[in-house]
Amino acid sequence: MDKVEKIKLKAEEYSGLTAKNLSELIKIKGLSGEEKGTAGVLKAMMENAGFDEVKIDGLGNVIGRIGNGKRIIAFDGHIDTVDLGNLDAWNFDPLGGEIKDGFVHGRGSVDQLGGPAAFVTAGKIIKEIGIPEDMTIYFTGSVMEEDCDGLCWNYIVEEEKIRPECVVVTEPTNLNIYRGHRGRMEIEVSFYGLSSHGSAPERGKNAIYMASKAALEIEKLNEKLASDPFLGKGTVTVTEFISSSPSLCAVSDFAKIHLDRRLTWGEDKELALEQVREIVEGMNAKVELLNYEKTAYTGLNYGMEKYYPTWKIEESHHVIKSGVKAFEGVFGHAPKVDKWTFSTNGVTINGKHKIPVIGFGPGNEELAHAPNEKVPVEHLLKASAFYAMFCYEY
Repeated sequence: MDKVEKIKLKAEEYSGLTAKNLSELIKIKGLSGEEKGTAGVLKAMMENAGFDEVKIDGLGNVIGRIGNGKRIIAFDGHIDTVDLGNLDAWNFDPLGGEIKDGFVHGRGSVDQLGGPAAFVTAGKIIKEIGIPEDMTIYFTGSVMEEDCDGLCWNYIVEEEKIRPECVVVTEPTNLNIYRGHRGRMEIEVSFYGLSSHGSAPERGKNAIYMASKAALEIEKLNEKLASDPFLGKGTVTVTEFISSSPSLCAVSDFAKIHLDRRLTWGEDKELALEQVREIVEGMNAKVELLNYEKTAYTGLNYGMEKYYPTWKIEESHHVIKSGVKAFEGVFGHAPKVDKWTFSTNGVTINGKHKIPVIGFGPGNEELAHAPNEKVPVEHLLKASAFYAMFCYEY
């Protein structure tokens, strides 16, 4: 029996275990910075699968290792989830982890506990079949991604000093291969006016009017932003408008808008900030790129600026070609090679640290952050087979 058949048979044999492991992870509510329970359970799952080493780092990432060779690759899946939202919109318990009708149901099943559940099984398969020669394989259950994508991998690269040759990001791809996505950044613009009595507004300078004019120009800017044939168009939108004044009978002396800026290929933070500065030129306004800083469940305070660089890998790159070959070997047909709509840890893995990234994960990204989130058990089975096969193909 060749290696491909062994992998497929073992993925099938352990499909029930993969689904059960995902169910157990779903039952633990693990928002960003509150992943301690999930991390402990995932660590135990890696240990039970026979990983050579499992630890939790200073930020709270679960890092499992198989092998001790010179060539290093990694699989990443974040273990924090968004909150449950309006419970009336759910047709089942979002923390129930119910396995029914060929699906595992619950918050995080797609985004993105399914990836870690599948790569634990992949690790178990690799240990049983035999570790590829001269390889070290890391499996990272990363934290705080929903609050600040890429922060976890900044820590892994810069503090843990783990720098793989490539990383498989296991965010949902509907079992397609993804090779990039737009970047993003969070910009805040503050406007400073002069208050006066509301009965004589001409004596003051209304910060709301300044912010409103800027917001309308930002709407126009969105239509003029650059586009990329693969990643699509850059976008910018106002997502929050806040104002204040001494009283409701006074002209506003302060206003603030928050901008969500999505960056296509060729756009970066300097360009995006300058575009907004040009709009508010002549106004008493300040344009800022925001910073993220939060205390992890471990007690560590860690942060970075809210700039998440655009990235893409060419189809001719070895990591993509290896993924395509692994896919064809396991599934018998060519994969669809595409991109994510949302953002992932790839923003620092490749966007900042230039480590090649390939995306492959169970579940449909359209269900990410949505009610009635569920992932097919078949996707989990196929993902575990692909992850194992990728290690040998790479």
